[in-house]
Amino acid sequence: MTTLADAAAEAAALADQGKERELAELRARWDDELEAAARASDYRQRVVAYRAIGQFRFRQKLELLRRGIEDDSPACRGSALLSLEQLSREAPGAVNSVRPLLHELVSRDPNEAVRRLGVMCLKNGSAQRDTLLLLGSLAEDDEQPRELRQAAAKVAESLRKKSRA
Repeated sequence: MTTLADAAAEAAALADQGKERELAELRARWDDELEAAARASDYRQRVVAYRAIGQFRFRQKLELLRRGIEDDSPACRGSALLSLEQLSREAPGAVNSVRPLLHELVSRDPNEAVRRLGVMCLKNGSAQRDTLLLLGSLAEDDEQPRELRQAAAKVAESLRKKSRA
């Protein structure tokens, strides 16, 4: 029996191969199960579901990702952020649609890894002034963890270059 995680891995392979029709068919077959898993009480099922959204390249599920970013579980937030980063590589709309939520998460999330993933998502958004200010202040704040400061500095520089191009 195929699991959602197995189907998501297959979807990622199809997407990488450019097999859009097969990917669309797989999405249709797994849509209901993905939705159910994202709403499950067990955080482990939600983690798989949020990660699968990116692997399936399921742009129609951005509202589910928003829920994942706001989940109580750091593993779920991280999984949703990984998918958001993946879905926003080609177009900044996915990141721009949740920018205030990402700013809040990057500033205040109690989990350092989740904060760094939020910074990495901001890299794929447009270079807005408030984002650059937030990243700059994080990069210069000696009370922040070193890895977070470095990631914020790197993404801020990347966004500045993107805005000049």
